[in-house]
Formats: sequence, structure tokens, C-alpha cells
Amino acid sequence: MNMVNVIKRTIQEKIEDKLFKGKVIILYGPRQVGKTTIVKEIQNKNISNSIYFNCDEPDIREKFENKTSTFLKELIGNKKIVIIDEAQRVKDIGITLKLIIDNFKDIQVIATGSSSFDLANKTAESLTGRKYEFYLYPLSIEELNPEKNKLEIDRTLENRIIYGSYPEVIINSSEAEENIKLIAKSYLYKDILQYQNIKNPDILEKLLQSLALQVGNEVSYNEISNFLDIDKKTVASYIEILKKAFVIFELKPFSRNLRNELRKLRKIYFFDTGARNALINNFNSLDRRNDAGQLWENFIISERIKINNNHGNDYNIYFWRTHNKKEIDYIEEKNGKLYGYEIKLGSGKSSGAKLFLDTYVNSEFKIIKKDNYNEFIF
Repeated sequence: MNMVNVIKRTIQEKIEDKLFKGKVIILYGPRQVGKTTIVKEIQNKNISNSIYFNCDEPDIREKFENKTSTFLKELIGNKKIVIIDEAQRVKDIGITLKLIIDNFKDIQVIATGSSSFDLANKTAESLTGRKYEFYLYPLSIEELNPEKNKLEIDRTLENRIIYGSYPEVIINSSEAEENIKLIAKSYLYKDILQYQNIKNPDILEKLLQSLALQVGNEVSYNEISNFLDIDKKTVASYIEILKKAFVIFELKPFSRNLRNELRKLRKIYFFDTGARNALINNFNSLDRRNDAGQLWENFIISERIKINNNHGNDYNIYFWRTHNKKEIDYIEEKNGKLYGYEIKLGSGKSSGAKLFLDTYVNSEFKIIKKDNYNEFIF
């Protein structure tokens, strides 16, 4: 049995709850993360009533470009669920989707996209107020361990930190390193290079490696610009594209009261620590690494973002640091209240907890370590 089919993705039930409610459903996420598996599962539950199109195929793309509603109806036939996979590949896909939902009220369209930069831009105006958007990331610890058995989680924890949680890495664990290298060096670049007019892939790879080495530290676009010998605007543009392609995410500094709080720098993390390690070709165990603390921080924060996303928790997220190096690794703002978390692989106290709690009255603070991390990512 294919293991992907027995790992329940939390987001699938939420997608199914939105079927036939008069809006297009769009599922975003990087390639190889399981989007097609989810939509195929939905199709299998409605096998006689659905139709699937893979827009990676040139002839399939052509069927959706510059077509009339009459042609689209002939293409769809009497099917009630229309799945358009990798929809960002279709020129003017937003107009096509609008034609379908405007003219065929009883048809449910599900579109997937491996780049929100392309698909979100193409659907923004056409589908305003007419779409539900979902995001699928690499497998979360909760999805891999739904029974929440910490002993079992601890046994595989280091593998997840080192090799990541892409389905293919989980399924073929004996080939984990080879598979995550393939994903990092091929699939993560595919849409970025093909559709974003990036003319120098070597610069993109060096940028990614630079970001990988700076995980957990404040990132300066000026410093990266000087290091790569490209202008700051290009750095900012590439980073934005990498965010939209679900390779990296950004934490901006939280600042409200103190004059000496950081306001400009940001921290950048990878959605999958395995992909991050592949970019710098370092799969050493944690006890043989000088970046173990930063890697742990990246892993815990990315897992937190996955679980919040999977359960529909939409919080503002930040880090906090003062110029005299008082800091909090990760902050969530929920209903106007601040929750600060310091993420430590070993022992130690937080340098910024007291100042943070004194400055932001009614805020809360907690240190996340190996003995209590499960409470934070479930």
C-alpha cells in the first residue's frame, strides 16, 4: 500500500467541507508535497461525477486557454467536480475559472497551484470573493503521529529535522537523502525558473545557500546584495518569489514601544529543514553540527506554522529583538495578546523574557525545549 494514502492530511476534510458552496477551491503548495494526492482522493470519492486535468501537459493547458463557455461545457460534459492540477500553467486561468463558475452554478472547480505568485495573481481580480484558498505544506509531525505519542515522535524526530517531511522522503526512508536532494535541486526550482523570468539560476542557488546558512539570524538584503554582487532590488525580488513558491517564509520584527527595538531586519526560515540541509549538502546528525540550534529553531517554527495553517489559526507572527540583543525567537499575536516563545535545543534561559514581559503587559512567555516541544506543535 502506498503510504501517502494512509497518512491523513488534515486539510483534506476542510476542503471537502467547502465543496458545492458556489466558489472555486484553490489548493496551493510546493511541488511534491501531496496536492495531487488530495485532489485524487476527492476524485475517487466522486469517481463517476468528476474529471481531472493535469496542466503540466501542454495539450491540456491549451484546452483551457482563450476558450468560450460553450467549449468549456463540452470539455466538462456532465461532470460535477472539475479538478485542474497545476492551474498556474494556464494563461489567463482566472478568466477561465470565472467563466465556469458564472455559467455553470452546479459545478465545483478545484484548482491546484505550486506557485501562489502565478496563480494568485492570475485569479485575484477575476475571482474576488469567489474562492476558498487552502495551503498544503510538507507533512506535519501531527499528521505523521496522529495518536500524539511523544515516545514514537522522539524516535523519528532527528530524521525529520535532518531529512524533512516531504511525502517521498517519508515513504522511501532508505533513500531519504537522495530524494530530498532531488526535490531541493529540481522541483523547488522548476516553476521559479520557468515562470518568473529568472535568467541566472546560479545566483538563485547561491542566494538560497546564503539564506540556508543564515537561518535563525537577522537577514540583511544589503549584505546579501554585496556578497552575491547583485543589486538589492534583485535580492528582494528573488526572496519574494521564493516565498510565493513556498520554499521559505519570513518573520518580521515586532516593534511597538521601545526605541531600541529592531524594525527593519527580518528572519528567513525554510518550510522544510530537509530541503534546507540539501541546499548546503549537510546531513550530519545534530551532535556533529555547529548549526544544530538554528536547525532546531527552524524546525519548531515551521511545524508551528504547519499546525496553525492546518487548523485554520490565522495569527500574526514575528520575532523580537532589541539593539542590545535582548530577543524572543517567535511571537504570535492572538486577539491583541502577545505570546512569546524562546526555542532552545539545550538548556539555558531567555535573554529577553523579562524585558519583553515588562514591556508588553499581559503578554505570555514560554521556552520550547526537547522535553516540551510536543505541546507546541500539536
